Amino acid sequence: MSDSNVEQAPASKGALPLLSLAALGIVFGDIGTSPLYTFKTILNLAGAKPDPVVVLGVLSLVLWTLFVVTTVKYVSFAMRIANDGEGGILALMSLLGVKKQQRPMIIALGLFGAALIYGDGAVTPAISVLSALEGLDMATPIFKPYILPGAVIILVGLFALQPLGTAKIGKAFGPIMLLWFICMAAMGVSGILHHPTVFAALNPLLGLSYLATHGVTGFLVLGGVFLCVTGAEALYADMGHFGPTPIRLSWFAVVFPSLILNYAGQAALVVEGAPTDGNIFYRLCPQMMLIPLIILATVATIIASQSIITGAFSMTRQAIQLGWLPRLGIRQTSAEGYGQIYVGVVNWLLMLVTVGLTVGFGKSDNLAAAYGIAVSSTMLMTTVLLFIAMREIWGWSLAAAGAVALGFALVDGAFFLANLAKIAEGGYVPLIIAVVIYGLMWIWHRGAIAVGNSMRDKLESVDTFVARVESNKICRVPGTACFLTRTVKDTPPVLSWHVKHNRSLHEHVFVLQVAILPVPWLREKERLEITEIAPQFWRGKARYGFMETPDVPLLLKDSKALGCTVDLDDITYYVGHETVVHREDGTGLPHWQEAIFGLMERNATHVSDFLRLPNESVVEIGRQIAI
Repeated sequence: MSDSNVEQAPASKGALPLLSLAALGIVFGDIGTSPLYTFKTILNLAGAKPDPVVVLGVLSLVLWTLFVVTTVKYVSFAMRIANDGEGGILALMSLLGVKKQQRPMIIALGLFGAALIYGDGAVTPAISVLSALEGLDMATPIFKPYILPGAVIILVGLFALQPLGTAKIGKAFGPIMLLWFICMAAMGVSGILHHPTVFAALNPLLGLSYLATHGVTGFLVLGGVFLCVTGAEALYADMGHFGPTPIRLSWFAVVFPSLILNYAGQAALVVEGAPTDGNIFYRLCPQMMLIPLIILATVATIIASQSIITGAFSMTRQAIQLGWLPRLGIRQTSAEGYGQIYVGVVNWLLMLVTVGLTVGFGKSDNLAAAYGIAVSSTMLMTTVLLFIAMREIWGWSLAAAGAVALGFALVDGAFFLANLAKIAEGGYVPLIIAVVIYGLMWIWHRGAIAVGNSMRDKLESVDTFVARVESNKICRVPGTACFLTRTVKDTPPVLSWHVKHNRSLHEHVFVLQVAILPVPWLREKERLEITEIAPQFWRGKARYGFMETPDVPLLLKDSKALGCTVDLDDITYYVGHETVVHREDGTGLPHWQEAIFGLMERNATHVSDFLRLPNESVVEIGRQIAI
């Protein structure tokens, strides 16, 4: 089984440890801080003070969940399927050809899975930071009234820092998370020494026996067990930042062993008779080191939250590139990587929801009820897409792909059903968020298709347009007109409308399409491609890397070197601005969808600002598009 379109490991062997260290800070924050709240949530669901058989049973479920879901499904299977090195459910959806084929089932799965990640992303910072600060109550009860306000302050500060970028402090994320995992492992070992027999939980039969003998309680406990892998989807989604090899190395060498040891240590303390009230994680720590550990845990949860926020930004960009969201203001905050971006709208909306959840639920125990259902749903959808990928990309037989996918689906389905029980207690929150985001994506895409269909009916070939200009003796005026367009052929609608309404055309015409490529920089000779498609009528395609700021006026100064003879000393830029209206024939979008699409379109980033066009030389041509 070979990797498909996966980014190769770094050529330099010395780069691999550094990339693996960086991956600890970006990829593993969520799953790495889950021991703060997972085991205590499981025991709360298990009911009365658990006996050793129960503790070993649920520990077995945790360990084997980490192995099957994270190690087997994501590290061993999903990360072998990439879209030009990118992972995640949207990249997988795109890879399966949804841009070229009508596959509504795959589109629905991919988009709703992505929308669910937004919903869970709002819960993750809240539960992580709260669970870290709740250790202060164990240090001294005097801190208890300040836990919730402190969590709110930390979260607001985290979101407020996003516009500044995280490149500089991000360099410390990896070492800090390495220290966190080392401390977790050491604490776990200290707990295991109290009761080494907890390693009997490596026998999967203990977990299966617990499920078989505890009925409804055992089933509900699965909802808590699932919390140990809520960050597994990030392994796949963040693959494009580092490539698969550094992530796998970090997982097997550091993260997986640390999680096993810590969960086993917590279980050992409970078997030994330690109280199960409060946070069991902090009971592994010596009292004199409790405050430093709480500080480290808080920093680790901030890093985990940062990873979630960055993931939301990246997910938004993928959705925009795939045509499921309007163009939003996306700003690169660092030259060090494609993922170092800032999306203001997403940042502030996510902050409002996260802070609202923190205040509304108040405690990490309460938030645990809202946590997991979104990710379990996404994992189930990912399994369906992986089955299709095994068949279409790897060429596996139906029996082989079905057997593997069925195994994953049984596990994912069990966790999904267990998490459904959380809906009434707070699980509805991420689901509502996901439904709203999915709805916006769906409406935007429907509206964009309707606009495209309406405009396509009005397109004419360049030859027809030129002939019409000559036959109608359209007046040619001095200077150059540059028409910005998204069309790759035919006459841009903005050009046709200009001639129709102004009954004139500049002597020199330049039609320009601008494309942003997923590379940081381009060589100057790759920047611009120009073709003369009619006398004094030029078509150009400009290309920019994601770290470069498009500057069309500066770019056109280099066009003469490519043989273009347009007059750049007297140039006017023409951009189209569509206003959507409702179709009168009753075949268009429903009024409410048209209204939402229009609102989104009006708030999208303006193309003239994006391309740095001088305001005094821009003519905006408005036209109504009936959808």
